[in-house]
Amino acid sequence: MREDAASRLLRMTTKTPHASALAQIPVRMGEVQVLGSSTAYWDYGPPDAERTVLLVHGYRGDHHGLEPVIAQLPGIRFISPDLPGFGLSSPMTAVPHSISGYVTWLNDFARAVEVPADAVLLGHSFGSMIASHAVADGFPTPGLILVNPISADPLVAAGRGITGLTRAFYGVARRLPAGLGRRLLGNWLIVQFMSMSLVTTDDTELRRWIHEEHHRYFNGFSDPHTVAEGFDASLSTQVGEAAPRVTVPVLMIAGQSDQIAPLSGQQETVTRFPDAQLVVLPSVGHLIHYEAPAAAAAAIRSFLAEHP
Repeated sequence: MREDAASRLLRMTTKTPHASALAQIPVRMGEVQVLGSSTAYWDYGPPDAERTVLLVHGYRGDHHGLEPVIAQLPGIRFISPDLPGFGLSSPMTAVPHSISGYVTWLNDFARAVEVPADAVLLGHSFGSMIASHAVADGFPTPGLILVNPISADPLVAAGRGITGLTRAFYGVARRLPAGLGRRLLGNWLIVQFMSMSLVTTDDTELRRWIHEEHHRYFNGFSDPHTVAEGFDASLSTQVGEAAPRVTVPVLMIAGQSDQIAPLSGQQETVTRFPDAQLVVLPSVGHLIHYEAPAAAAAAIRSFLAEHP
């Protein structure tokens, strides 16, 4: 008898590297209604912390993805929502799941949960596109942090052939009945292939844990149509298109071996911002939050200290 995905998940027992540190950080969960989405969010750290950071996670992820970085930064308050249509957040009904739709949602979410006016905005990967365009359009924040920012044309950065096949894959999933589409998108081999293509670390145990994390959370989307709409959004723009209109200080944290967002694009994009710095982490790719959370946290801590 073939083992199903649920049984495989139950066998995933690799120790979470940041578990002990994260357990020391208080966390509160909440939910608000924003643009038709029941948006779930997690509020980490002291409620009265001097610094607050609002997080925007990557495509097909949820709030869990940035927890390894949060665990390295006790004393800072992090507000981390699941994007509409992902994790425990339901899709938006008032706007499409486009970059502009998510920007509208981010503004409304920040008001709904009363994010402090001096909160810094941080976006990872797909979240970097949302965060940078939000700030360019007037989102109030004293600073912007972009981890693994999408700083090259996403239609060609990973290769036109791979991108074309991926677009066709999501297109098929969108047209299938919901149940079949979900099974296609959540196929264990496809998720494993995606995870293996992203991991760069040579640490065997860390690699195993990252694969398990992807199997746990990569399929936490509401429905195939929403996830396909989000994929279309991920190909629609890049950080550099918003950069000239971002007037606050910016920190870009890039992976030297990132094949999704190549280093050459990061080096070109940092020059488009009026005030930006680029930190390049060696021997890491598009999973900085998993493979080098301590280094990312150190860069974030320095940036916050430089811009009180």
